[in-house]
Amino acid sequence: MTIYLLDQTLEISIFYECADHDLEDNVCVSIIERCPPEEKIFRSGTTHLYLTADQAQHLGEALLEAARKSHAESSQLDS
Repeated sequence: MTIYLLDQTLEISIFYECADHDLEDNVCVSIIERCPPEEKIFRSGTTHLYLTADQAQHLGEALLEAARKSHAESSQLDS
């Protein structure tokens, strides 16, 4: 899955790295920044974070929980 953020200058790809099936940390979060150096969040244009399945699941759950809270807060403000 690929997600584009910050006016599509930040590309985040999340995938299972089949070649690393024998390693515990075989879920890859690949971040590519296509912006001027002074705007970069990371030092490199491409950064790979390798996570275990449990870490990836916790990250996903944390993102979902934050999204739920954001939606709930927005709904309360709209009421």
